[in-house]
Amino acid sequence: MPEMQGATVAIFPVILCGGAGTRLWPASRPARPKQFIDFVSDLSLFQETASRVSPLTVDGGRLVVVAGAPHRSFIVEQLAALGLDAVVLLEPEGRDSAPAMAAAAAWIASVAPDGVALFVASDHHIPDDAAFRAPMKAAAEAAGQGRIVTFGIRPTDPSSAYGYIHPETTGLSPVRAFVEKPDRARAEAYVRDGYLWNSGNFMVRADVLLAQLDSFAPEVSAAARAALPDETSAVMMLTDAFRHAPKISIDYAVMERSDRISVMPVDYRWSDLGAWDAVQALGSGDRGDWFATEGDVGLVRAAKGMIVATAGVSNIAIIAEPDAVLVCSLDRAQEVKGLVERIRSASPAHAHGAVAVSGAWADRARSFDCWLRLNALPIWATIGVDDDGGFRETVQLSGAVSSEFRRARVQTRQAYVYAVAGAAGWAGPWRTLVGRALERFEATNLRPDGLYRTRVASDGAVLDDSASLYDQAFALFAFAAAASAGIAPDMMAERARALREALASLRVPSGGWRETGEHPYQANAHMHLLEACLAWEAVEPDGEWRAMADEIVALARRAFIDSRGGFLREFFDAEWRPASGEDGRLVEPGHQFEWAWLLTRWGRLRGEAWALEAAVRLYDIGARGVDQTRGVAMDALNDDLSVRSDQARLWPQTERLKAALILAEAAEGGRRNLLVDDARKAMAGLQGYLEPSGLWRDKMRADGSFVDEPAPASSLYHIMVAYEQIRASAAVLPELGWSPVAPS
Repeated sequence: MPEMQGATVAIFPVILCGGAGTRLWPASRPARPKQFIDFVSDLSLFQETASRVSPLTVDGGRLVVVAGAPHRSFIVEQLAALGLDAVVLLEPEGRDSAPAMAAAAAWIASVAPDGVALFVASDHHIPDDAAFRAPMKAAAEAAGQGRIVTFGIRPTDPSSAYGYIHPETTGLSPVRAFVEKPDRARAEAYVRDGYLWNSGNFMVRADVLLAQLDSFAPEVSAAARAALPDETSAVMMLTDAFRHAPKISIDYAVMERSDRISVMPVDYRWSDLGAWDAVQALGSGDRGDWFATEGDVGLVRAAKGMIVATAGVSNIAIIAEPDAVLVCSLDRAQEVKGLVERIRSASPAHAHGAVAVSGAWADRARSFDCWLRLNALPIWATIGVDDDGGFRETVQLSGAVSSEFRRARVQTRQAYVYAVAGAAGWAGPWRTLVGRALERFEATNLRPDGLYRTRVASDGAVLDDSASLYDQAFALFAFAAAASAGIAPDMMAERARALREALASLRVPSGGWRETGEHPYQANAHMHLLEACLAWEAVEPDGEWRAMADEIVALARRAFIDSRGGFLREFFDAEWRPASGEDGRLVEPGHQFEWAWLLTRWGRLRGEAWALEAAVRLYDIGARGVDQTRGVAMDALNDDLSVRSDQARLWPQTERLKAALILAEAAEGGRRNLLVDDARKAMAGLQGYLEPSGLWRDKMRADGSFVDEPAPASSLYHIMVAYEQIRASAAVLPELGWSPVAPS
């Protein structure tokens, strides 16, 4: 970067992601504040800021981001879209700007004692990146000598929307005074007298800022130093010590009290986009479908799937979100903040945004436990079962059922569900349900070659005689669950061993097993086969199940998990190379979570560090597929981690919950707190699909509505495995504050 040549200090740009952008409601809310929204260009304001400041790290600095923990996914996803790396410090609780800056300074000082921090807001619009960077060399030199250099924008008009700085002289100058936002008359006088707009951005050596805080606000600097975690990962959660910092702005803590402040006048175009009139003034804030009559003037933003039509309007803003609409005069845009305060009193969810997660973990777990035991298990054990013991595929939300066919995977999954329910103390007729279902399955689905066919009619007639690897995996899994629950364990072990031998016909020369259908070489069927092997290894610890599990994990390490990106692909060719075209690019967030859960379990059994490290990477990639607006994991990404499908089925929510819990068990400090909070959010997301009756919705659209269709029985398997993990984690994570019902 030419303008930085010759710099003698390492610059650490620090992007501060605080603030809710209340005046830009309903687009900007605490759940997704304005910095993560594309108001001006195809990039969000945060991405524009990161792109603008990242070149300043050329002489050994690092990009640093300080943000609240709920916004982690926005930050990770949006940085990755730009191909940028950063150190992300997550606040367990917002404490205003001084503690946030102190934490960043403490981290910078720990890695570069002479490092200079450039503190910038994440939500400002500066269209000329080069003009922004041009004064940085001189500012860095002054900061390196111990000054605190703030940047004052030469005003283009006497705005009353900004604070002002009164410099003593021209050029880089000591500051005579900082002044609050003035009225119009006073703003005109300030402009005449050479005052500058206060951009809120400044540069200071990290150790100097900490020393200033030691002098003026020692509780802030002490809390910040204590809050630094021991870990050195890219995304770090500040410890609970951060909560003890006084809630104070940097202006009150340092800027208005220090004798080290200098101001550098700058001329680049700048806007803090404080309200809708500022967005409209840039001329590029319209979004979505707007149908207008001739002469209509204003700002219109329509959410996906919505149309806004106007006739004879001028100087208004119309902001249409799926759950809220604002119509206001642009001349009165500053009044939106007052409206939001009134809305917050009447409907907090509409003020906060769609992903507000209320309810303590213990309350949610207790509710989920009751729903499963008292509603879901009974309804599927009655109207979800045919007279001959076979399980039905679906139940309508009205209670109507259909028995036209039976898939092997549903019969075995439901058998697993009730075997586990019995082991967990459910008082229903679980032994009868499991025993009858597996006997019927053996009679109708077993082929002469020892494999199990895919689909039969309710009377046992063969509808699809193929034998998919996926279905064999679930047959093994059901047999293991039955044996573990004490249902004919010897017979179940014999069936499992016979099926394992029969799988030899599906062997692939390059390793693994072949699937039926359009994608014979895939990760998904192997994932469930690994799940079944681990279930049988728990029953028969020494033997071929262990070796089979190890073989599957070795294949995942060699082929399924991308060696550079750390994500898991779905489809491959016969040599286990990524499939050609779009099939090879598919990345499913739910499967990232599910493999993270399985690899953690396998890694614990083997003491294998690689598996645990890979699980953490897979989890973080899966989190990239969580839609922050809806609070749910979406169905599909591409291998560049862009969104392929924004539909969100039920099952990825259970996998997110399982993975967050099992990883939290071994995590420490801030990472553990973060994962427990992720689990709480995942539980909230899952419970949004559940109907009080014991049924559920399966497919959520992008707007948060559900596809109107029967509840599929196959989802109960995912729900039950998540329930198993909740029970297991409750025993080792006391912060969950919930104890499951003990088996009788």
